[in-house]
Amino acid sequence: MFGFTLRFLASLVLVFATWNPSPWNYVRWATATGWGAPEAFVGVVLLIGWVLFLHATLESLGFLGIVLAGAFLGSLAWLLFDLGWLSAQSEVMAYVALVLIAAVLAIGMSWAHIWRRMSGQVEIDEGHDHG
Repeated sequence: MFGFTLRFLASLVLVFATWNPSPWNYVRWATATGWGAPEAFVGVVLLIGWVLFLHATLESLGFLGIVLAGAFLGSLAWLLFDLGWLSAQSEVMAYVALVLIAAVLAIGMSWAHIWRRMSGQVEIDEGHDHG
């Protein structure tokens, strides 16, 4: 569980650093200050993070798994809105959507570990030559 928590926190940092409804995000900073060396460097760091997380998520869950994880988490959020536990204000919905994106990325990054715990099976990647 600790490993998943770390991956979830890392995905939250990635998602919220890229964009969020507050003024504190890369998109607003880079567009407000212009595109100089600091903005380019931070942009490349964020791009590397997105490529790593998206690649790992796609490899571990596949397209269908990503759709199912998104549907599960999206319907959970809908339930929480429907029960009145979350407000349907646009800013709240934006934050919920960002947390859901981070959760899907964290599940994708952790899926091999989750699968091994649930099934007792170890996944072996036979499609790549690592030697």
